[in-house]
Amino acid sequence: MIIVGCPGQGSQTEGFLASWLDEVPDFAQELNKLSEACDLDLLRLGTTATEDEIKDTAIAQPLIVGASIAAFRASFSQVNIQGVVGHSVGEFAAAAISGVLSDTDAISLVKIRGQAMARAAETSETSMAAILGGEMPEIEAKLEQLGLTIANFNGPGQVVAAGPSHAIKLLMEAPPERARVIELKVAGAFHTNFMTPAREELNQACKEIRANDPEMLLWSNSNGALVSSGESFLESLVEQVASPVRWDKCMQSLPADPFSFVELPPAGALAGMVKRNVPSATALALKTPVDFEKVVA
Repeated sequence: MIIVGCPGQGSQTEGFLASWLDEVPDFAQELNKLSEACDLDLLRLGTTATEDEIKDTAIAQPLIVGASIAAFRASFSQVNIQGVVGHSVGEFAAAAISGVLSDTDAISLVKIRGQAMARAAETSETSMAAILGGEMPEIEAKLEQLGLTIANFNGPGQVVAAGPSHAIKLLMEAPPERARVIELKVAGAFHTNFMTPAREELNQACKEIRANDPEMLLWSNSNGALVSSGESFLESLVEQVASPVRWDKCMQSLPADPFSFVELPPAGALAGMVKRNVPSATALALKTPVDFEKVVA
């Protein structure tokens, strides 16, 4: 069994699509279709744009989702894929790959999502920080004391806190016992109540979209469960903008029998977490087209 993973925001790096455009014949064609649908030059953004430009939430989200969809369409047509799972905004790529959304609907919604979240982040000074290590009771008590919440549950010993910037600073100055805190380079407190305006904006856009039931196994970040209804999954994509990402539950729900987990570009983070936390998985990150030879093998 092969399951593909679709990464979330923060996985992009300057020029990460150059090798895909140079070495994969159909990649540029697929990316051009997505560029037209979201009215962004994803080819330029993935090759010559600066790091600062592609860190912008409104740019990063469609760029990442576009990269994952284009890589899948250009490379996996002859590979039997049984399942897909995305992380945060990567769930929109997963929705396209699984047939819940069309590719163009997925990238169009992601552009709206990214712009709405960027606007919501500008209304208050908020931030996020990764907490590595420590014990959950102590972490939760510390966050409650500071008025912070957990935005991402990425697995044992790795959660992401979010909230007011001054509280994140206090968390870094006095972290929970036996834990390290690393502030993330993001625009605001994603997956918290600070994103409520963005959730409402995305919800309005989704009212014009038709969702189909998935054509393959698909897991949801809301609770880690397998998805049976495309409409319900679309609703969860809207809610997730202001709700925690339960990647930990997704990993717990992956098959107990041996399978291959292949992370689409921009790859690395998800494959690493699956490798550490899912004993039944053989994890592979498609960082360059050369890595695809391992999938075929």
